[in-house]
Parts: sequence; structure tokens; C-alpha cells
Amino acid sequence: MWVLNFRFDFLITEIMRKHILIISSFLIFILACNKDADFLNTAPKDILTDDAVWKSEDLTLSVLADLYNRYPEQQTITNWAEFTNFDEGFPSEAGNYWRTKQVDYPYDWWNLWDYGYFRDLNLFVQKCQAADQLSADVRNRFVSEARFLRAALYFEEVKRMGGVPLILEPMEYNFSGDPTYLQHARAKESDIYDFVIAEMDTIKAILPDDASIKSRATKGVALAMQARAALYAASISKYGVNTPTVSLAGGEVGISADKSTAYYTKALAAAQEIISSGRYSLYKKKTEDLQDNFASLFYDKSNNPEVIFAQDFKLKSGKVEDWTLNNQPWSSAEEQQGGRVNPSLNLAQLYEKLDNTYSPFVTNTGSDYVYYDNPLDIFAGRDARLGGTIILPGTKFKGVPLDIWAGVMYWKNGQYNIITGDNFGDQDSIPVAGAPKSSQVVGADGPVDGLQFSAQTGFYVRKFMDQTVGSGQIGTRSEVWWVRYRYAEVLLNAAEAAFELGQNDVAATYINQVRERAGFTIPLGTITFDRIVHERRVELAFEGHELFDNKRWRLAHKVWNGETISAADLVTNIGKADKVNTMIYGLWPYKIYNPGNANDGKWVYKIVKPSNVTAAHRFKLGNYYSQIGSDILSNNPKLIKNPNQ
Repeated sequence: MWVLNFRFDFLITEIMRKHILIISSFLIFILACNKDADFLNTAPKDILTDDAVWKSEDLTLSVLADLYNRYPEQQTITNWAEFTNFDEGFPSEAGNYWRTKQVDYPYDWWNLWDYGYFRDLNLFVQKCQAADQLSADVRNRFVSEARFLRAALYFEEVKRMGGVPLILEPMEYNFSGDPTYLQHARAKESDIYDFVIAEMDTIKAILPDDASIKSRATKGVALAMQARAALYAASISKYGVNTPTVSLAGGEVGISADKSTAYYTKALAAAQEIISSGRYSLYKKKTEDLQDNFASLFYDKSNNPEVIFAQDFKLKSGKVEDWTLNNQPWSSAEEQQGGRVNPSLNLAQLYEKLDNTYSPFVTNTGSDYVYYDNPLDIFAGRDARLGGTIILPGTKFKGVPLDIWAGVMYWKNGQYNIITGDNFGDQDSIPVAGAPKSSQVVGADGPVDGLQFSAQTGFYVRKFMDQTVGSGQIGTRSEVWWVRYRYAEVLLNAAEAAFELGQNDVAATYINQVRERAGFTIPLGTITFDRIVHERRVELAFEGHELFDNKRWRLAHKVWNGETISAADLVTNIGKADKVNTMIYGLWPYKIYNPGNANDGKWVYKIVKPSNVTAAHRFKLGNYYSQIGSDILSNNPKLIKNPNQ
């Protein structure tokens, strides 16, 4: 007898809107002995037999839903700290300050070797293909969905590990005492990418071509995955020549340069198939406020035309997420926590001015500060994605004005001096004749250096933040989804592939569509590699792309080279793909106190480096492919370890 061994409490919203108690996604054989015969012959009340599952569409769907719930990811809204490992954000939580004090990345970071999940997927494919009591249409769709998930897992494996054993059938041990027939060598890195690409070609015609389905595999996401995977393979093929030691002789790591054109061509074709279908489009429901429009794209689940594939959550279902709980601004927090991911100035200054130029935020004229009437004025005239991605000083969250400022600059003895506090919204006496006995000297959101949950870079994160009352409460949390594939990325993938194929005008057309949504009115003409990299960084920030993009372009060891950077370094060469970005900086607003002076009550800004940023990140050549565990290597002598480790 076979049984299922997992209690499944939440089915993806679009799979089922009811709960089914079921035991697991993979099948375990029960070896019976005589003394257990009576038990085994008793009809079970709390388990489901293998035979029963594959006769029932609902129960088979439940098993499939569990497989969806195990979809592997690196950076996601359910693991906020992963967004603070590089240069997008600072971890404003005491237990995670080590992330900005650590120089080297361990070789085993980002590793993945989940052959238990592969086995479960292979078992599902095998069992479901034989489930002849299911209708052919249902059976074919379920099998195609499992193949999609299996390809997604192989894609995630190859991004991190390079070539891995390609196993497409469930393996069984024969108890002979000799396990060598279960040991498989690593496939070539290109073979894994080829498998993912080919699988999408096979299943795209079987999966539903329905853009309203967001949490299950469709033709749209099959093409989106194909475009992304082909683009990754193409980039490694082309740019791998820049890191010749990041390769293995057998092709387990590295892809030959002669394959790049074919991969770019496939990436462009897959992306253009989505584009020409007309089933997806850029989100433009709030064109009267482009910043709000961009932010809304990530939490609006009602007829969202841009989202292709997402991990869904549902209130009161047992499956909710806590991105908003973890990152809500302190002054309006619904619990005594929040503000953990502080976007960096490094990221914020990437958002261009609307005349298509890169420019640091203007803090001084050389001899004096620039005085702003409103703390938000320094950010005026910029790419709308800035305010749609980052909560800026002078803005609101859930309709509540935020209080982000670092202290008071007061004039005394011919110069400005600073007074601030050690806690949110601290009061103190400004040491100037005639000043009130007690005044607020720091914002209720900070920044306060070293104070967890305060905006220690001067910013809070906005992307994926839930505007709903209660979303920051422990007992409620949020049902905002995690967007895995969306149409803007498809356009950027198409643009990159077209650029690499020498089709500048095609690349410009796709990039300009994305930029127009962000408020740009002057189309780009010439597209460069720097521009390709830049557009992905600003459009896809906090969506889990930065690490893998820098790896496939072989830029990671240049961008995170272990060299310290100064504030002057930070504000130069903005928009260069290989700009060194090893240390996180912030931008702090200060309130001017100078009664009788024209600047009294105005705002100035200072570039700061949080005191907990003590190390410059170093990405070594051995980090391009994660380390295979020593236990895995010792159990399978056919495996070869990754290079430079």
C-alpha cells in the first residue's frame, strides 16, 4: 500500500479555494510484516491510498499544490534579510548587522541540491501519466505543470551550481548493497539550460493560454521562463570568456562562446511570442501618479495585466507573508517592529533625471549646503520608479506622513552644529539663546545610527508593501503576492537579446516602453550594455535579480571587488555597469534651526555611511558557482567540485 505523508493546509488561490487535509506530495512504500496484517487490512480514516489519490482530480491537484509550494527561491519577501547581502539595502536589525561587516561571501552561499524535490516531481510525472481515470485534458495539464516545476528547479540549480545530474525518472534502491547505479555524473551547464528551454517548448502548447491565471503554470510563464533561461545561457556563453578560470574542462561549468548567438536568438523569440500575443501589458491603472502606479503593480491582484506568475498568499488561510510587518515605517507601525530593509543611496541615485541624465542628489554647491523647502524636493524630476520602489523622506505610508530626519542643524559661533537623539523622536534643548527648552531633535522614523528598525540609510522600502490596515500586525500579516515573472522583465529580456544580436532599434523600442511608464518623454536612441544593466537594476530592484544578473554578466567580482569606497567614489560613474559598489551609504535630511535667517526651517542633506558598514564586500571567482557539499561529493565519486574553491 502507498500513502501520502504531508498535511496540506493551503492550496494556491487559483488551484482551489478550499482546504483539503492530505498527507504529502511524495509516495512512501510501507513494508508490512505479518503482525501488522490486521492493521494494514483496516480501512484507514486519516490517510489516503495511492490508488485513491490518482483517481481523484481534487486529490491529485492537492499533491500538485504542495509541489508548487516548494518552488525554490533565493531572495523573496518571505526572507527579507537576503535583500541586504549586496548593495540594494542595509539590514536595520541588530541581529543582521554582520551582513555589512562581512568581507567575503562563503563559497556555499546560494547553494541548492534538492534531489528530494526532484524525486517527488519525477514520481508525480510518472504516477499522473498512468492515472487513466483522470480525463486526458486534466492529466496532460497536471503532468505539464509538474514538468514546468521540474524545469524551474533545474533552472534554479544551474544558476547556482552549474551543471548538475539530470535525472528525469524516480530512482529506486534495489537493496543489493551496491548503490553505484544510483550515482550520476554532472551534466554540462549548457545541457541543463538546453533541457529547461526544450521543456518549455514541449509544454507551452499544453498549458492554458490564459493570462488571468497567475499562480499556476501557463503558456505565458513557460515562455517567460524560456526567455530568461536562454538569456542567462547566452550571457554566460558570451561573457564567460572574461573569467576563463571559472570553467571546468568537461563543461560542467562554463558554456562555449560559439553558443551565444543561438541562445540570444531563442531568448528574443520567446519574449516576442509573449509580446505579440497581446495577453500581457504594462500596469498603467494610475497614470495620474506614476510613482503610486509603479508601487501598486506589486500589490494589486485585481485584473493585473503585468503579472505573469506569482506566489500567492491569502489572509486567514494559514499562508500569509510578513514583508510589511518586517518593513513598515516605525512611526506608523502596527507592531513594535519594522523598518528592516533600508534601501541604499547606492540604489536610490541610480534613478535618473527625466532628461535621461545620471546625477547624484545635489547636497551642496561646493561652499555651502543646498537648502530645500521640503525634504522631498531633492528627489523631484526623477524616474518615477524611485518613489515607487523606495519610501522617501517627506512621503506617506498608509496615508500617514512619515517623519524621516536625522537631527537639527543649528547656527552657532559662525558655523552649523548638529544635535540629534538616540531614540525615535527624541526631545532635547537646542543650545542657542532663545530656543525652546525642549524640541524634537530627530525624526520619529530616525535615522538614528545603530538603532534597529530606524531608517538608517534615510529610506524605507516601498516595493511589495501592503497598504491595507492590519497588514503590519502579527496576527494578520499580508496577502500581497511575490511576483516571479512579469511583463516588464519580458520587455527587458527582449531588449537585451536584441541588443546582443545587433538589433539596436528593436532593443530601444522595448526599453523605451518600460521607461515611458516611469515618466520619461525623451526616447533613448542608442542602446549600450551599460544601459541594459542599468534598466534592469532600477526596474527590477528587490525582485531577486541583481545577484544572478551580475553573475551571468561576469560582473560580480568587479562590482563587489572588496575595495572600500568613499562618498566621492559613490557619486561618480553612476550608470556604469562595472561601477564598484561594495559598501552601503545613506542620505540623511537635517532640519535647519537659524531664527531670522532665510534658511530657517529648511532642509539640507548629508551623505553618510552607517557605522555598522565596516567591510567592503568581496565576491571571489569561486563564488560564481556555489560549493557542492562535502557529504554529497563523498557519497558520489562521479561528481566533480566547482572551480576556484
